[in-house]
Amino acid sequence: MFCYQCEQVAKGQACTVRGVCGKDETTARLQDLLTYAVKGLGMVAHKADQAGISDPEANHFISQALFSTLTNVNFDPQRFVPYIQKAVELRQRLAAQIPDQSFPEGPATFQPAGDLEGLQKQAEEIGDIFKPGPDEDPDIHSLKSITLIGLRGVAAYVDHAAILGQESDEVYQFINKALAATEDDSLSLQDWVGLVLGTGEANLKAMELLDAGNTGTYGHPVPTQVPLGHKAGKAILVSGHDLKDLAQLLEQSQGKGIYVYTHGEMLPTHGYPELKKYDHFYGHYGTAWQNQGKEFPAFPGAIVMTTNCIQQPKGDTGDKLFTTGLVGWPGLPHIEEVDGKKDFTPVIEKALSLPGFAEDEDKGSVMVGFARNAVLGVADKVIEAVKAGAIKHFFLVAGCDGAKPGRNYYTEFVEKTPKDTVVLTLACGKFRFFDMDLGDIGGIPRLLDIGQCNDAYSAIQIAVALAQAFDTDVNSLPLSMILSWYEQKAVAILLTLLHLGIKNIRLGPSLPAFITPNVLQVLVDNFNIMPITTPDEDMKAILGG
Repeated sequence: MFCYQCEQVAKGQACTVRGVCGKDETTARLQDLLTYAVKGLGMVAHKADQAGISDPEANHFISQALFSTLTNVNFDPQRFVPYIQKAVELRQRLAAQIPDQSFPEGPATFQPAGDLEGLQKQAEEIGDIFKPGPDEDPDIHSLKSITLIGLRGVAAYVDHAAILGQESDEVYQFINKALAATEDDSLSLQDWVGLVLGTGEANLKAMELLDAGNTGTYGHPVPTQVPLGHKAGKAILVSGHDLKDLAQLLEQSQGKGIYVYTHGEMLPTHGYPELKKYDHFYGHYGTAWQNQGKEFPAFPGAIVMTTNCIQQPKGDTGDKLFTTGLVGWPGLPHIEEVDGKKDFTPVIEKALSLPGFAEDEDKGSVMVGFARNAVLGVADKVIEAVKAGAIKHFFLVAGCDGAKPGRNYYTEFVEKTPKDTVVLTLACGKFRFFDMDLGDIGGIPRLLDIGQCNDAYSAIQIAVALAQAFDTDVNSLPLSMILSWYEQKAVAILLTLLHLGIKNIRLGPSLPAFITPNVLQVLVDNFNIMPITTPDEDMKAILGG
């Protein structure tokens, strides 16, 4: 195997024996084979797009298939067998509809074996999807990898949006075009720079669709206090990112004497009016995804993992953990969707059979719900505070959390932000500081939780609105972005920021292994992107003094 798509790659270079995430060689190769098959489907779909022919099922499947190859989503080799076979079935169906059916030997002509063993052999023959060829230009390979890794992140947002009825032919067509490009050796370095930035543009549209789906279905988030303790009684824990899964579970579990808690990136869901209306939707348990090995075994109820980021179950977790959507772990029960609905009865029955919490416990609370609608609703107050000098600077400290040493940087950085500054945050990186009491400035909390990584669109819209209010651009605002990355959705968001021309981003805890020195220099020259150093040094560089 050869995988370097996440931040925690072995030795900062690539995982070649077993993924740091826990992915074994079999799963890694099957993910690469699925990507290979999806490239072939994308090549045919791109040619069909050019001929004015579209297959909605194929388009959506491509995003689902790419999403399933994200870090910490699907570790079950058996689940990849039907994915690979369906990719080819859809490709052949679509190819039969287009005038030009000629394709070079490779992904667009690939025929899959009929079983897992045969697919494993094919995967070994085709090889690693990200491993550079001996004669390949390293910088073009780097840009090609950035595009493919970014597409996996885009696909996640596309799938989330499609689940809520929001889709875009424009985004699907770009994904098809970019997949086809990965097999086009005639493209230049400049062509690939364009595709990298195009991936960011497509992701912006995908995040806009997801925002429309979330807010259109569940309402705009409102500031909400979320308890960090628990109530005596039976319990269900929901982790991942999917709002529709949570909504269905809340509806099906009401009136059964069960409290529902969030974990990880589900914390911001407490701010949505159509979710918070359920009386048994109580509080938040635990912290970020990488701590589930300790937190899940201690939870006395059933657990549902809705999307990434699943880890190998520890202790008795496997006896109470369910997966759904694209998530998979060998041997765990999976809640399937039938006609757009999911039956969470097995989860509810498991929760009722487990002890639950014996007594109430108060661990304080945190505030969520500062998405774009809430923040822009008090924009005049924020603008006046800036003009009056009460707010001197904004920091967007956001991104992914992870277990790798060095992420305490973000905790220390937030602790050291001056009292006349405001910290905006989103995604699971906030768990390094989400429960800090930073106080407020004239009633405006100094720590504003915008939401999940899925809510990056809100952060962008807040920045754009502030820039318009001050008759300037985002780069001229008293706003600094200090980002942490871990997986492919974070890559897609970074590409969106670059597409928008955002400069002076500080990125950590380490730079991606798939970026060559020359490509990094391009990013530095054009966007002044820079690695984090120390909180004190970075704070001084940003604020001066």
